[in-house]
Amino acid sequence: MRIARGGSAAAGLALCLGALFACGGGSGGGSGGAPSGTPGTAAPSGSGSRGATAGGTSVLKGKVIVLDPGHNGGNAGHPEEIGRQVFVGNGSKACNTTGTATAEGYAEHAFTWDVAGRLARLLRDRGASVTLTRRDDTGVGPCVDERAAIANRLRADAALSIHGDGAAPSGHGFHVIEPLPVGGNAGIVAPSARLGTAIRDAYRDGTGVPPATYVGLDGLDRRDDLGGLNLSRVPAVFIECGNMRNTGDAAQMSSAPFRQRMAEALARGFEHYLG
Repeated sequence: MRIARGGSAAAGLALCLGALFACGGGSGGGSGGAPSGTPGTAAPSGSGSRGATAGGTSVLKGKVIVLDPGHNGGNAGHPEEIGRQVFVGNGSKACNTTGTATAEGYAEHAFTWDVAGRLARLLRDRGASVTLTRRDDTGVGPCVDERAAIANRLRADAALSIHGDGAAPSGHGFHVIEPLPVGGNAGIVAPSARLGTAIRDAYRDGTGVPPATYVGLDGLDRRDDLGGLNLSRVPAVFIECGNMRNTGDAAQMSSAPFRQRMAEALARGFEHYLG
């Protein structure tokens, strides 16, 4: 994901046809642990709980977590649908975008779907109730306002939107995006900052991926132009897991074993925040 801050609706559409927004449809990294069918049906991974309390119960037991795999595989074929304007708390932006891709054609929507599926299985295995904002990687949308509404309706304990960035190839590393106060989200800014720090620390320590060299400070950024954060009424952050246009980051993001490592690190981030 690489959408200009405060950009116009046309910029928000971001059909990803240029160097920063390549939209190769292939999933060159393989589907690995991606879920299939209706969210909530993924089988446990069998990896066991790492976030147990002194009594042996997982700190995630009974927690409600929403995972938002960025974009969707059918978006590119429906520009009018994803280009329609929706309210994002302080203005209007495109319903959704197509996302970016690696130079080899591994699409962001496939990457986010795969990581979200792996992470969902780990969290469910530890007792959490997990909902994904989309059911598959072949559909269209949902719009950014509906993605936020899903977590709000569930009164989630935490929500994470998973992305891969499409910045200039010279930049590398990950960053977590936290909300700035925009009207109705003011009450979740502070807990979202705590969630962001927990996710940042766990992801950095668990993957070895460095904080982004081109945006944010020490792996953290704050924005007021993302509908998923502006419209949230539950603690929520985005993570750009790496820069898909950077050769080194792309190699890691295209590796199924490394995506599993990412998911395990993110699961520990939720444990640290919710424990």
